[in-house]
Amino acid sequence: MAGYGGYLKKHTEALVKDIGIEAACELTGKSKATLGRYYSDSSEHADRFMPVDAVAALEAAASYPHVTSALADLKGVTLSYDTERANSTGGINTDVIKLSQRFAMLMAEYNQSIVDGVITINEAKRMLGETTALQQVLLDIKLHLDGTV
Repeated sequence: MAGYGGYLKKHTEALVKDIGIEAACELTGKSKATLGRYYSDSSEHADRFMPVDAVAALEAAASYPHVTSALADLKGVTLSYDTERANSTGGINTDVIKLSQRFAMLMAEYNQSIVDGVITINEAKRMLGETTALQQVLLDIKLHLDGTV
């Protein structure tokens, strides 16, 4: 797990903050201090990670499966998380148009972010959001081509 710890801790923190620390404590039965240790980057907590049952409980209440997504990223797996299939109607032509639009939006974000030569955390988050949206459109295209949708 060496090298992945910081990445997992960052996503564990995002999961807890997505729900809120108080709600996370209630859902997991863990204290604020214990939850904090799970995402602390302090060397004394480097080997402490949130148990999988706690992750499952929090992700059920969260707006996004942060830790599951991080684990998938580390394994090179692509997940699809979508509560609304907005792109499921309109067919392949609509999907191709949406793909072009999303790619243009990603490039616009990149262009705006790189102007000063440094991509900040917020800029990277915006580009990540566009990348995820682009990925969703590609999945919709795949589903249309497979005849699933």
